[in-house]
Amino acid sequence: MMVFLSELGDKSQLAAITLSSRSKSPRIVFLGTAAALIFTSFLGVLAGEGVAQLLPTYFLKAIAAIGFAFMGLCLLWPTAESPQKSQDP
Repeated sequence: MMVFLSELGDKSQLAAITLSSRSKSPRIVFLGTAAALIFTSFLGVLAGEGVAQLLPTYFLKAIAAIGFAFMGLCLLWPTAESPQKSQDP
């Protein structure tokens, strides 16, 4: 899940490259992708401002700290799907 979320920017870049290579007007594709990036950033700022108005700063910092600690533990903890290193020489 974390890899999927961290790679979202790369997927949108690949989509923009594909669209611009197929389009007769790469400038329009560039302007559209730039506008989409600005719009999504604007939505993130509005959402962050709304959450900051509702919740106290110490609570947001605690949530962020717990979230980062959880992600770190998930990355360090071996899962059933991850291949185990063989001890055989």
